[in-house]
Amino acid sequence: MNDYLEAWDRRLRTAGFRITPQRQLVLEAVTHLQHATPEEILEEVKITASGVNLSTVYRTLEVLEQVGLVTHAHIGHGAPTYHVVDDAPHIHLVCSRCRKVESINGDAFAKYANSLETENGFVVNISHVALHGLCKKCANEGNVVTDHDH
Repeated sequence: MNDYLEAWDRRLRTAGFRITPQRQLVLEAVTHLQHATPEEILEEVKITASGVNLSTVYRTLEVLEQVGLVTHAHIGHGAPTYHVVDDAPHIHLVCSRCRKVESINGDAFAKYANSLETENGFVVNISHVALHGLCKKCANEGNVVTDHDH
């Protein structure tokens, strides 16, 4: 068993779960895809295990989120996008044109979130923050974001 699989196994067992083949496949898919909807995760899992269905992916993601291995963000108007939990706070940059999602360090935003809490008593969950705009490639191509792109 490799290191990350052992860490996942320990985390699940501590919470009263075990690492099943389906959970392992979903975790590996989320890790590989970095930011993915349940449907995208299912397509990745089906490469290895064709018998897995969407409801299994949703149930598995729910368990993995409950034990703190994955989290989700609402990046667009559809299904949430899941990614592996890491220790560094980060925010998502979402290109409104090509739909690319990039994670950046959230330290600067964390300072702003802290001021919101201090001044307004509002606690921001940074892991759910997504900023929409144009990625460098799309911006350089001169694409303009219009209202219908959101």
